[in-house]
Amino acid sequence: MNAQYEMSHEEIARAKLEVLRREHRDLDEAIAALATQSLTHSLTLQRLKKQKLALKDRIARIEDELTPDIIA
Repeated sequence: MNAQYEMSHEEIARAKLEVLRREHRDLDEAIAALATQSLTHSLTLQRLKKQKLALKDRIARIEDELTPDIIA
């Protein structure tokens, strides 16, 4: 039995959010590991930090999308 199940927009957004958070954590660990090395390539470190910041921005956009607007 192949029951077709379509994910709602919110479920898709939550799944993307989890993936982005995992990527953000992985980048954080990679940056910390590179920072402890004495022969760190600053360009590589800079690129990873920029990528981490971009992920943080994407996470914030999805979180904002999932948070309902409440007008007081």
